[in-house]
Parts: sequence; C-alpha cells; structure tokens
Amino acid sequence: MLRQRPLENLGMRDKGGMDPEFWRGRRVLLTGHTGFKGAWLTLWLHRLGARVAALSLPPLTQPNLYDLTRIETFCTGILNDIRDPSSLADLVRETNPEIVFHLAAQALVRPSYRDPIETFGTNVMGTAHLLDALRGRKDLRVAVLITPDKVYRNHEWHWPYREEDALGGRDPYSASKAASELIIASYRESFLKSQGVAVASARAGNVIGGGDWSEDRLLPDAIRAWREGQVLPIRRPDAIRPWQHVLEPLAGYLSLAEFLWNHPHQAGPYNFGPDPQDAATVRQVIELARAAYGDVRVQYAEAAEGPHEAGCLTLEIAKARNLLGFRPRWPLEETVRRTVAWYRAQLEGNDARGLCEADIVAYEARA
Repeated sequence: MLRQRPLENLGMRDKGGMDPEFWRGRRVLLTGHTGFKGAWLTLWLHRLGARVAALSLPPLTQPNLYDLTRIETFCTGILNDIRDPSSLADLVRETNPEIVFHLAAQALVRPSYRDPIETFGTNVMGTAHLLDALRGRKDLRVAVLITPDKVYRNHEWHWPYREEDALGGRDPYSASKAASELIIASYRESFLKSQGVAVASARAGNVIGGGDWSEDRLLPDAIRAWREGQVLPIRRPDAIRPWQHVLEPLAGYLSLAEFLWNHPHQAGPYNFGPDPQDAATVRQVIELARAAYGDVRVQYAEAAEGPHEAGCLTLEIAKARNLLGFRPRWPLEETVRRTVAWYRAQLEGNDARGLCEADIVAYEARA
C-alpha cells in the first residue's frame, strides 16, 4: 500500500505544479506533436514559456489539430518516424533536451488488429529507440513516457488498477503498450537512473476534448455522424472507462516532470484519470453528449460487436494524488459539455487555437 507523505515535505505547490517560472526557457523534446494530445501539450508548453523541439509523423487525419492550430510555429519540429533511430538520435543530440515527453504511438485498438506489426514496431521499438538515444545526454534530467490505461492485465473486475498490478494485453495495442512499459523500466534501471535521469511512465485513462478526429473514438465518431444527420451506432454501450478531458492527464504529465526534477528517486509508473468512482459507461458519455449537442439519434448494439476490447477498466490515482497533488478538475458532465462546445464552435468558423487556449485558461483558473 502506498505510504502517504505530506505534500509540503515534497516541495509541491498547492496547485500541483505547472509553474511558469520552472518551465520558462526549459529545453523540452516532445514526440508525437502532430497528434491530438501532442498538439494540446505543445500549445500548453509554449504558453508556459518552454522551448519545444518535436518529432512526429505527419498528421494522420484531415482535419487535424496540428494544422488548425499552426503548431509548427510553436516548436522546432521535424516530420519523421520514431522508428528511424538515426534521425531520432540526431534530433536528441542537436536539441540537447532537459525534459522529454514521449507521446508518439499507434494509439488505437482496432487498427492494431489490422496491422499488428506496425503497432509493435511503433510502440515497442519506437520507445526503445528514444530511450537509447537519451543515453549519455548530460543535461537531461527527466523523461516522461506516455502509456495508456490498457497496459494492465485486464480481469474485467470493478476494482481500479494500481501501478503495481500486473501488466498484460490481449489485443495487439494493449500488448504493445505493456511491452513498452517493460522497456521503460529496463532502460531506467540499467542505464538512465545511474545517469541521473528520472524516467517515468504516465498511464492515462480515456481522453476526450476538442480537436480529435481519429477513427474509432467515441466523441469524434459522434460528431461526424451527427454533423451529417446520421444515426450514431454504438458497439459496446455498457463498457466502463476512466473518461477525462485531455487537459487532465496533460496537467499530470507537466506536474510529474516538474516533481521528478527535484525528486528523481520517485521515478516510476503513475496513473492519471478521474477518481475511480467517477468512471462511466459509454452510454453515459453518449447521453451527456446528446444532451449537449441537441436533436440527434443513437443506436445502441444489444451485443458486443467487433474484435475484443476491455469491458471494464478503471484506474487508482492515489499515487499521483499523494505525491503530486494531482486532482481532477472537471467532472464528466463538464468535460463532455466543453468537448461538444469546442467542436460546434470550430465547425461554425471559430479559430481552433483560440478555442484550445480558452480551455487551457479555464482549466488553469480551476486550480
């Protein structure tokens, strides 16, 4: 059981990190900046005053948040594959980062069934290439590598998973991310800890928010269907997930990096999500979205359709709460309402960057 320690003894501020004085001028390397979470994190780091270098594949969807928010103006970025070790090593050497955030991934379950080799190559070897490139970097202090809630061996029980629970994965995506956790731990213990680098994995629950147009994601699929006046089919309405606004885990990543800078001995895995009792079914999320959007139609499947996906998954966040002062700020109803409002405003012609910045300001104010 995690032993609680007073936050003041760990030097944390009441609002849980994200101190502009800490981030101003900080050299940060971020992988995956063309993706949904990566674009949001790049915007936030820029707002905090960090100097961001980035690497990622070109955006996978049209439209996409990277183009709409002009992310390339906020960072020194290159469009390349995380599986190219020489390009990655060159970028690390040239930018000499102090902090690294690794978000580049094949991040979807159903595509992992269609192309498991690409999924394993990106998520497993991409992680290994990055960690290997960090060896010997004298100015590097912290590396936060992002993995999902699906890294845990899923028993379909209602108890939340803790950081010390067994890893595993039935589908290729979950297995690839569980394997990447083993690689992260291996490089931490074998190389980077002795180098003075605090290496952490951040395991985040299901994220929603404006600017995601990926396939097979709940609210992006809903927005696409409802915009065209179509019925939204729902495959697994009773599946339980730890839903959270995208800014919640990003705040956790930033707080974790800031915390580990001064407390490297606390490196390791951290869960980020809503409080376990606030996990919700797919049906609950869709009903909230339907209420926020207006007159739309939904068709719920009576039996699970498609390849296997976890039915029940929740996270215990006591470690992040006790050590980082992490507290979810937006309840599910507000999270869904803000997400739907973002998409509707963007479709009506409002600037995507301004919409993101308004959400960040509102989130910071909630501290």
